[in-house]
Amino acid sequence: MISGCSGVVSSSAEAAVQSPALIDLAPPTTEAPTTLPPLTTLAPTTTLPLLQPIVIAVAPMEIPLVAVGKTDGPKTARVQQRLLDLGFWLQSTNGDYGVTTSQAVMAFQKYAGLDANSEVDEATAAALSSSMTRAHGTANQGTLIEVDKDRQLLFIIQEANTVWTINVSTGSEIPFKKRDKNEWGKWVHGDAVTPDGIFVINREVEKGWRTGDLGDIYRPKYFNKGIALHGAYKIPNYPASHGCVRMSTPAMDFLWSADLAPMGMKIWVHSTPPAA
Repeated sequence: MISGCSGVVSSSAEAAVQSPALIDLAPPTTEAPTTLPPLTTLAPTTTLPLLQPIVIAVAPMEIPLVAVGKTDGPKTARVQQRLLDLGFWLQSTNGDYGVTTSQAVMAFQKYAGLDANSEVDEATAAALSSSMTRAHGTANQGTLIEVDKDRQLLFIIQEANTVWTINVSTGSEIPFKKRDKNEWGKWVHGDAVTPDGIFVINREVEKGWRTGDLGDIYRPKYFNKGIALHGAYKIPNYPASHGCVRMSTPAMDFLWSADLAPMGMKIWVHSTPPAA
């Protein structure tokens, strides 16, 4: 803080050069002494409103989507494009209802509070058609990856703007005891928790699958000891991992190819949004 000083100029020097006659002719004052004016009380400081996540508006669809289930075709291509427009990552708008389309639909259903069955039923088609904003995380500043354990979603955030939303599965929080896949006769046990907190990616394995102590993991990016973002064979609509953050293998490839999770990237894991 920069502080300054203020001073009062004395009137004694001015009085010293005045004529004594003028001073003697001045009548004595009979006014009661006055008091100094009250000090001004500063208004109490107010707390600035918390920054809010950036929300990008999207127009509802003029021609609504129809329920396509998990079928292929031009109607599914429209669903794919709508998912991309709303910020849910998938590989292609070719009309094939593949892994990434299924995962994007599930992510949207989780985000919208629908039954996360990964199928475009009537409720999902209607919600996709009427949505008016892109999906966004809770983070209101910075560049980071946010993992929302309540919604089982991952948000890629750049300068407070959520650029992509991806379906994930985090720790089941069910105690486990399993044979170590790397060391015969050894057992691994724990509570299958993905701890809340702010971490950074500090280790990674770029090439393909590797055998972890608890099973095969794809192109992992570690951020909390043995806990990593990684690709997996199965990403259900509920917490199912031993503590890692699972996503589809194409989604993990996308993070690598687009350099969205480099070494040193901040990872924010939370269970509930912070209080406003």
